[in-house]
Amino acid sequence: MDAFTAGLLQRIKATESDLTQAREDGDDFLAEVEQAELDDLHRLAAEHGVQVA
Repeated sequence: MDAFTAGLLQRIKATESDLTQAREDGDDFLAEVEQAELDDLHRLAAEHGVQVA
């Protein structure tokens, strides 16, 4: 696995965790921000052929 792929997967995992925490905290604004970030990361992964589990 190259550094780009590893970094991207790490960012996705961290963002998923942050999104879960925001939802648990009831922070709707932060949840929207994290969801948008996650969507962008998934789009980036798809554009570069990175499989996200």
